[in-house]
Amino acid sequence: MATVYTAVDERLERTVALKIIHPAQVRDAAGQAFSLDRFTDEAKTIARLTHPNVVAVYDQGIHAGLPYLVMEYVRGRTLRDILAERRRLTPVEALAVMEQVLAALAAAHRAGLVHRDVKPENVLVAEAPTGGSHNLIDAVAKVADFGLARAVEASADDASGGQLMATVAYVAPELVTDGHADPRSDVYSAGIVLFEMLTGRVPYDAERPVEVAWQHVDRDVPPPSRIVAGLPPALDELVASATRRSPGGRPTDAGALLAAVQAARENVTASTTTQRMRPVAQETVVVSHVVPHERPSWARLPDAQPAPRSRRRAPAPAPSSPVDRIKAKYRQLMADPRGRTALTAGAVVLVLLVLTGGWWLGFGRYEVTPQLLNLTKDQAITTLTNAGLKYEYLEPQYREDVPKDVVLVQNPTPGQRVVRGGTVVLTLSAGPERYLVPDVIGKSWELAVADLQAAPLKLKAVKLAEKYDDLAPKGTVLSTDPKADTEVKPGTEVKVVVSKGKAPLSVPFVEGKSIAEATDILQKMGLRVVVERVESDKPFDIVVKQTPANGAGAEPNDEVKLQVSNNQNLKAMPEVRNARCGDAEGLLASLGLQVEVRGVLGDKNWFKVVNQDPAPNTAVQQGQHVVIECQLG
Repeated sequence: MATVYTAVDERLERTVALKIIHPAQVRDAAGQAFSLDRFTDEAKTIARLTHPNVVAVYDQGIHAGLPYLVMEYVRGRTLRDILAERRRLTPVEALAVMEQVLAALAAAHRAGLVHRDVKPENVLVAEAPTGGSHNLIDAVAKVADFGLARAVEASADDASGGQLMATVAYVAPELVTDGHADPRSDVYSAGIVLFEMLTGRVPYDAERPVEVAWQHVDRDVPPPSRIVAGLPPALDELVASATRRSPGGRPTDAGALLAAVQAARENVTASTTTQRMRPVAQETVVVSHVVPHERPSWARLPDAQPAPRSRRRAPAPAPSSPVDRIKAKYRQLMADPRGRTALTAGAVVLVLLVLTGGWWLGFGRYEVTPQLLNLTKDQAITTLTNAGLKYEYLEPQYREDVPKDVVLVQNPTPGQRVVRGGTVVLTLSAGPERYLVPDVIGKSWELAVADLQAAPLKLKAVKLAEKYDDLAPKGTVLSTDPKADTEVKPGTEVKVVVSKGKAPLSVPFVEGKSIAEATDILQKMGLRVVVERVESDKPFDIVVKQTPANGAGAEPNDEVKLQVSNNQNLKAMPEVRNARCGDAEGLLASLGLQVEVRGVLGDKNWFKVVNQDPAPNTAVQQGQHVVIECQLG
């Protein structure tokens, strides 16, 4: 990804490492162009990470169009160089190096950074303070290139979709399948590095890199003791925990794995120390029984005779307590070869029983809880049944982003121990929390508010408007928005329209009347008239339809829409009764009608119309014969 030079910082007079990104990375990372601004932002984030086991970043810049980082210069070798020379490390050395690597990764994870490319090439081992190039236990390990893979990848154009910026021998499965990396991805890579330090090789190999990458997805990492016999079981468990294919089964971050490594290092160190101890051969000294009153020959007094020894041994005093009786029985058994054999066999059986019982109580009766999170209810039941485990449910929890009947929480959590045939407690998702809007139409405003705000709905009732309604009593609900039986979230605002009772005016029936007459009637009531001309078989200017209908309630200044006939071929016979005969004749003649006047003798203006044929508002055609009857008056 880059070329590294040693350089001299002339301002501070110190040796630094200068890492310049390869031109090929600048082109390939983005497909078309390299975003220097995004690289700069990532570099600043890396520079803020400070830890004794992290190679510090001092500065960044651009040279000849190529971005570079100014970094701490570490005098030593990479872990790759050490493995190339020694092939593999002792368990204590491997754990000592891994502790420092994880301490650096833990600091990065706490700062929100993910390394994404943990491998021996990125671990620098400085010379131990005690001296000696092979003393790795006291050496200082530093992790380099924090976030460099992310800095290059983030500089890519968004349309490129990103790249898999990691070494395939150490890549986490989720990076292969979906390109996603989080602290658990670094934990996986660290587990592969520990595997290599213990065995001298990586777990997977193939002709093509893509085949190696997919082996991480499809296969479990084998135990290191399968390759190097005699490795403690604690190391197998440590590698297995860090390299589980499912991210949920691994330690959550490097800090969690660090605690496990420290515990394993104490166990391995104690075990190694015990194995190195050897029993010291001691010379067995046999002390003869000496009779207190008998002196050796060289200490006898002149003419003194030895006291006669009795052939009968004095009986041993009877044990006075249970402890003394047990001690006596033990001496009796140890004095007899067959007794010693029986006692040894009994002790071995007792130890085996204790070890077996301890193994069963501490490990044998347990198994690892399977990963159930994000599985459906049926999938979780199948997984638990196959594992011989029982299950119980807690109250489901509503979740907006998780479908119904998907496992949200499990206890024990994935990877923890559970008694064989034991019970795993599951909490399922109840899906998004939704309720139906209750039907409150026809209820009073107060009862409607109570229904809408009742638990668990707790909807926000808002009086949207009040309007007159001829059928609904005053104060009752006419409509809601959203409508009844609509699914809504708790707390949703529901707008309510409330009745003001019957309107103060009643719209009269004006259909069949002329527009002039209808308009006069409605305007005298204080209503506004809107006229719409329509094609009809009714006479010209006759009202065909009205809205609102006859008898509907209305307020002053409300609008009444009248549809009026636009039929020019037919006209309505006007009302001429009580009009002067001369005026009536002139009006009808102006409409193109042939008028016959009856009952007039003399001046027509002295006579009034008392009858007409056709009747008023009857359809008539131009040239049609009509009759008016007049009387003097």
